Amino acid sequence: MSRISYRLVRSGIGRPEKHRRTLRALKLTKMNRTVTVEDTPSIRGMLRQVSHLVRVVSEEG
Repeated sequence: MSRISYRLVRSGIGRPEKHRRTLRALKLTKMNRTVTVEDTPSIRGMLRQVSHLVRVVSEEG
């Protein structure tokens, strides 16, 4: 399976509750934290929802 890495580059403070819950579900709790997970359609959808707050670092596989 392929993996995807992403990083929180803008804070979730002052954002709608739905976006903050999405960041928590993506395991992004601190600025500049990089997370690597399996690349699934649900992860892609969550990243698209908060694309203005995160940056995809790498896509492996």
